Amino acid sequence: MYITQTTAPSKSGQSYVCTLLRESYREGGVVKNRTIANLSHCKPEEISALRLALEHKGNLAELGSIEDSVRLQEGPSVGAVWTVYTVAKRLGIEKALGAESAGKLALWQVIARTVDQGSRLSAVRLAQTHAACDVLGMSRGFDENDLYDNLGWLQEHQSQIELSLFRTRRKGKEKQKELFLYGVTSSYFEGVCNALADWGYNRDGKKGKKQVVVGLLCDELGEPVSVEVFPGNASDLKTFANQIAKVTSRFGCQRVTMVGDRGMIKSAQIEQLKELEGFYYITALTKPQIETLIHGGVVQLSWFDEKICEVESDGVRYVLQRNPQRVEDLKRNRRDKHSSVSRLLGKKNSYLAEHARAKMDVAQREVASKIVQLKLAGWLKVQAADRELRLEEDNQALAEASRLDGCYVVKSDLPKQYADAQTLHDRYKDLTLVEQAFRTSKTVHLEMRPWHVRLERNTRGHALVVMLAYLIVRHLRQAWADLDLTVEEGLEQLTTLCATEILVKGKVRCNQIPIPRDLSQKLLRAADLHLPEALPHLGARVVTRRKLTERRVKR
Repeated sequence: MYITQTTAPSKSGQSYVCTLLRESYREGGVVKNRTIANLSHCKPEEISALRLALEHKGNLAELGSIEDSVRLQEGPSVGAVWTVYTVAKRLGIEKALGAESAGKLALWQVIARTVDQGSRLSAVRLAQTHAACDVLGMSRGFDENDLYDNLGWLQEHQSQIELSLFRTRRKGKEKQKELFLYGVTSSYFEGVCNALADWGYNRDGKKGKKQVVVGLLCDELGEPVSVEVFPGNASDLKTFANQIAKVTSRFGCQRVTMVGDRGMIKSAQIEQLKELEGFYYITALTKPQIETLIHGGVVQLSWFDEKICEVESDGVRYVLQRNPQRVEDLKRNRRDKHSSVSRLLGKKNSYLAEHARAKMDVAQREVASKIVQLKLAGWLKVQAADRELRLEEDNQALAEASRLDGCYVVKSDLPKQYADAQTLHDRYKDLTLVEQAFRTSKTVHLEMRPWHVRLERNTRGHALVVMLAYLIVRHLRQAWADLDLTVEEGLEQLTTLCATEILVKGKVRCNQIPIPRDLSQKLLRAADLHLPEALPHLGARVVTRRKLTERRVKR
């Protein structure tokens, strides 16, 4: 007799482990197998006990003295890995990646990115101290080369993975009108060897660095639906057409509203959407475009108020509002910039007074350059007289420059029967959810950069790993919102929860999980998670091909 374990998906989409007690027998000279009992309801430690009994079935007396050879030792960390794995299963990520070896490797990359960011090498070393293989049910080990190859697998299967997650999220809501939030960001490289890295508009403010452009498509709740990496010189407008094609062909949506910022959806993109029946847009206008509406008589400056005002012209809806907080912020910003220029001017005047041979035109040119740099040249000038510099303000020009402070206009062709003015306003403001995803993915927690990859396929696979990890972080952030802990702090606490390895005659039989400490229990309860009493020890060997240097710098 022997025990077998198989993993299979259920009708609800969740995977379950089927454990059977089977035996082999001969019939007509042919070896056959049959099932004696279904052990799926048994606890892991009970199954381990049965395995042990079957292993010693030839000498059961030996089990009587086995207690003398049982030892306990500290096992791998299990709390954080089990938590992230369970959330990934709950969100449908495990199902989307699949139960094959490649899917489990991809899931470990997502878990490693969530628990402790770094390269593929660091993900391997993390698996050596965490119960990665035992939690994921991996009987075969891996190294960093396997993980790099797995990034290519992720890129090849990205469309199927994203579609599976989309369908899981939209189950039962097929007839609902879809709304998508789309935004782009850039991410710079320290090196120059990435296949997609190029020179472009760097949103990170890193001059002299090549970059890639990352586009993120989210649903109306701000949950990522799809991520795409573009060459570093791609403009925002050129990335938008890919998203329309993705929504129609990959996700099969027929009633869609696309939400993008004022630099994303312009006349060409609007024409693209008009060609598709049932497709609409929500965007905002730039200040010059607002000026054009005012001069054309479509809107009036007096209509901008704290309360929302809506105007319709030629089938296009305009939602107007003035944000008083933004007005005060811009006033304070101008005052701070004016003070900065005044301080520089005072230093230059002191220098001119102390150095008779100093040139006035040089000092004046430096102050004027500062004014231009701070974008105050429209109403602030520097004049020189009697070896002294003075600032001159043009109050009329200042009033003209500040008359649209805090004013913004949301533009849309979405019919009123689908959304009122307040809804249009709120949906455009939801673009902050995309910005939040970028902040978390790039710097705050998941550290999309630095990019430890060079090939195009690996770059795209890495971005997908980060997107899937963000889904988990977002879920945990909501679950732990009342605990006054960041996701990073919560996972760090759970990493202290380690299994206890049970050794029988020097061989590890299973990993017993102890009762967590109070804080760990609070984290698990808040996320509605339950730890198993024990985990099977599968004995998979995780190794690294690159070793730490033997010679260390002594400090």
